[in-house]
Amino acid sequence: MTTTTFFIPPVNVMGAGCLKEAVNAIQAYGFRHALIVTDKVLADIGVAANVQALLAERDIQASIFAGAQPNPTIGNVEAGLQVLREKQCDFVVSLGGGSPHDCAKGIALVATNGGKIADYEGVDRSKKPQLPLVAINTTAGTASEMTRFCIITDEARHIKMAIVDRNVTPILSVNDPDLMLAKPKSLTAATGMDALTHAIEAYVSTAATPITDACALKAVELISRHLRTAVENGKNLEAREQMAYAEFLAGMAFNNASLGYVHAMAHQLGGVYDLPHGVCNALLLPHVEAFNAQTSAARLADVAAAMGVDTQGLTAEAGAKACLVAIRKLAADIGIPASLAELGVKHEDIPLLASNALKDACGLTNPRQATQQEIEQIFAGAM
Repeated sequence: MTTTTFFIPPVNVMGAGCLKEAVNAIQAYGFRHALIVTDKVLADIGVAANVQALLAERDIQASIFAGAQPNPTIGNVEAGLQVLREKQCDFVVSLGGGSPHDCAKGIALVATNGGKIADYEGVDRSKKPQLPLVAINTTAGTASEMTRFCIITDEARHIKMAIVDRNVTPILSVNDPDLMLAKPKSLTAATGMDALTHAIEAYVSTAATPITDACALKAVELISRHLRTAVENGKNLEAREQMAYAEFLAGMAFNNASLGYVHAMAHQLGGVYDLPHGVCNALLLPHVEAFNAQTSAARLADVAAAMGVDTQGLTAEAGAKACLVAIRKLAADIGIPASLAELGVKHEDIPLLASNALKDACGLTNPRQATQQEIEQIFAGAM
């Protein structure tokens, strides 16, 4: 029997209005000065200041670094690290979606391990635990608030570095759907499809286990039931809460079973074109799973059933095809673009994108290994 390890933050606070409870938990750690890593939007609308005030009520100082841009870069990490050192912060709070969380992880990891964030590209390259990180989530998609994954863009190489390291796991994650109510339709759609991709890639992964399977299929079920409502009516607290549970379950799945070629390929689109990660995943997902169906048809049929498709009497191959139809329909229903060409992706860049995708650590657990030509064909099919 193969030995497996299941990674998850030691404490996870969830539910509407849970932020105040979470701040009490932060106080119990005895920290003195936080670096709040967030983005410009959350800083401008006062969400970061609200967290800063909640910490101040518990005698915890906080400095705000609002320099986490979408697809955070090495430069973002270095700028945040400078603020952390200047303010002598003893822990980090990430506030936002995947970009602030990943930026914060990079800052916290280098703060204790030294060097540059690029030194930790790959799997478990660090020697020491990062500075303690509390991750307050405001989107239902990336699950970065609870994973050991950190994705940072190398501006010079125009690639997204995948840092998969047990030492970047936060000590506390917070999912308060009240913080998600104001998110626009496009962001809700993109992050929701990101969560769906996490669940499906984890379910067909070569590293899947019964634990990750259960998490993945429940996540698929919840997303299929609630994502359309969350997109159409962002103020629907029930839909937001169920999506928060769904993205967390999907995170539990891929944090331990890893991912596949959808993410390996999407990372390259983000690195070269600075495109929204969830949209790239949504566009690539049916194309990659069509490629995987040759070896994973039965698993994809299970996904179809979790998405609400009646698979009674269908062969595994027919169930897999029904899965692809259901994925495409969900993406279309919530306004995901239909092709990579609509996002400005160029045919002439496909060989470079494919070459870099094959070097991405996420592809190692894809159920069917591909050649350069096959990855190029998948990209071309999504154009």
